Amino acid sequence: QVQLVESGGGLVQAGGSLRLSCVASGRIFSSYGMGWFRQAPGKEREFVAAISRNPSITFHADSVKGRFTISRDNAKNSVYLQMNSLKPEDTAVYYCAADVENAPLYSSRGYYTRLGEYDYWGQGTQVTVSS
Repeated sequence: QVQLVESGGGLVQAGGSLRLSCVASGRIFSSYGMGWFRQAPGKEREFVAAISRNPSITFHADSVKGRFTISRDNAKNSVYLQMNSLKPEDTAVYYCAADVENAPLYSSRGYYTRLGEYDYWGQGTQVTVSS
């Protein structure tokens, strides 16, 4: 199995920034598609951002475009989510996910937004944004 461990969550004031990290096990991390999802209390888990095996291919939810940036460092088996200009509505548990099996080099935005495309999930890290 692939193990995913998120870190970097916390409490921040509106307008502030946080950087989430996710470290994955395995020696073929560069072959994984990676995503970030979030879930607020009483709501379904929703897509935030994704990065393909080709790190130049990224997608971000409309609600976070221009504020959040996903990136990866294959040498460190890590994926990151830089979150700037945080808003109270960004408050949620943020989950890292890995598309390990048959991950495409490139696919449509819709592919990366579907929870079912990801094979492994981290335990999540809480992000709380105060107003």
